[in-house]
Amino acid sequence: MTSPPHADGRAGIDAALVRRLIASQFPQWSRLSVVPVEVDGWDNRTYRLGETMTVRLPTDEAYVPAIAKEDRWLPVLAPSLPVPVPPIVGRGEPGEGYPFAWSIRGWLDGDLARPERIDDMPRFAESVAGFVRALQSIDATGGPPAGAHSFYRGASPAYYDGETRRTLAALAGRIDTDRAAGVWDAAVQATWRGAPVWFHGDIAANNLLVKDGRLTAVIDFGTSGVGDPACDLVIAWTMFSGDSREAFRRAVGQDDPAWARARGWALWKALICLARDIDTGSDTDTDIDAGQAAVHRRVIDDVLADHDHSA
Repeated sequence: MTSPPHADGRAGIDAALVRRLIASQFPQWSRLSVVPVEVDGWDNRTYRLGETMTVRLPTDEAYVPAIAKEDRWLPVLAPSLPVPVPPIVGRGEPGEGYPFAWSIRGWLDGDLARPERIDDMPRFAESVAGFVRALQSIDATGGPPAGAHSFYRGASPAYYDGETRRTLAALAGRIDTDRAAGVWDAAVQATWRGAPVWFHGDIAANNLLVKDGRLTAVIDFGTSGVGDPACDLVIAWTMFSGDSREAFRRAVGQDDPAWARARGWALWKALICLARDIDTGSDTDTDIDAGQAAVHRRVIDDVLADHDHSA
């Protein structure tokens, strides 16, 4: 989702800390097992608590508002959505040397949305589009306006204009920076003029759960809020392609300026991630980071091609 302000913010969080927090604040669950989840994120550490719950702990102060936001709004959003979202079970306070508020959620069954787990990708894309449309249809009155808590998802991509242009300069000679600059200029100029709606902020494979090839749940609303939903279209290039991309585009709707802004969001993230990989030397290594660099390059190429096709 987002990048950690301090990567070492995870260091003090482990299963032993979670057990102490549970014992001191939720003693009724102190005998339950505490096990790290298989795939974790940077913003929060997540542990499975027994068979039916998870514990979610922010890794840095910058991510604490997301916990409070999810605790407040997920129960409001859940009844209007086509698949489950994390139910809030308990709210923890700082303690045992851990300085932030934390949360206990209900466990949702399903596996992370990997292509090999989905036998009909266009149908899956339509399901994701249906979730996005349902989220947008929920009354946004009083919802948290896009801002620092959402890392400016839901605002104009122009918030990241300086960072994007510096990254383009750093990648000169490695990608087609002239075409990429054209995509970015179009995104910044495609002003959003609609009424604020709910957005998730990180519709991505790691936040979509599947079972028997179908979408079963959506998790991690840490970058959610109320504003411009163009950021929720990025999955068109990060996960979908060909028929599934077209299926998503048809089912989710949105006007041409929204798609221009979405291309900007996808390009920004792929650029900064690719630049990071190159800076660490992994762009030329035959390791997992090199594989990630190839993914970022593919997203950039697809976004540029999509922009050319839309012109």
